[in-house]
Parts: sequence; C-alpha cells; structure tokens
Amino acid sequence: MNIPRELRYTKSHEWVRVEGDTAVVGITDFAQNQLSDLTYAELPAPGDHFAAKDEIAVVESVKAASDIYTPVAGTIEAANDAAADNPELVNTDPYGEGWLFKIKPDNMGDVEALLDADQYEELVPEED
Repeated sequence: MNIPRELRYTKSHEWVRVEGDTAVVGITDFAQNQLSDLTYAELPAPGDHFAAKDEIAVVESVKAASDIYTPVAGTIEAANDAAADNPELVNTDPYGEGWLFKIKPDNMGDVEALLDADQYEELVPEED
C-alpha cells in the first residue's frame, strides 16, 4: 500500500498535500483500493465554504458509494474536472492526477494537526 510520507491524512482516508496557501485533497490508495473501479465522482464547486469534516463530495464504484469529507475548514479553490470526467484517474493515480479538490484552509495549522504517515499507517489494516 502506498502511503507517501510527505502528506497528511484523515481517519476517513483523505490525504492532504500543501501547495503554498492551498491544500490539495484526494482519497488514499487504501480507500480507492477498497472501493475498486470508480465510475462517478461528484465534486464541490469553487467558492463554496465548508467546515472541517463536512461531507463535500461523493465517489461511486461498482461496489459502493463513499462520501468524501473536508479535512480542514476552508473555501474550495478548484475541483479536478479531469477526475470528475474520468473517475478511474483516482484508481490509477490517487496521489497525482486523481486529486479531487483544492481548498484554501481557514487556518493552515489545522493541516499540521492531521495524521502523519506513521499515524495513518497504524489505522489501515495490513494487506495480505
């Protein structure tokens, strides 16, 4: 399982990468693997503001639908139209081209309070 060391994570399997004053968010390799082949992604609209842990997006696969939550409070700066149009990007490149949205956090310190890679790794079951 791929858990990049430089990212921050949530217990609900979102990842966060800081780029300047923006946080890029997607779902983890573990989450996309559990869902299997994604067929649909509904993403938030730029300009919308959300509180931390709000339901913000939905991804669907042949197995299930899964809510995506905001890791931190903030305003949406961009949604990944490529992932909305081609949800399998989330399966093939969850930490790259498969990102879901960019959010400008109300408080950048909230990102640092998220799980680091070691803490996230302890949460997810080991693969057989």
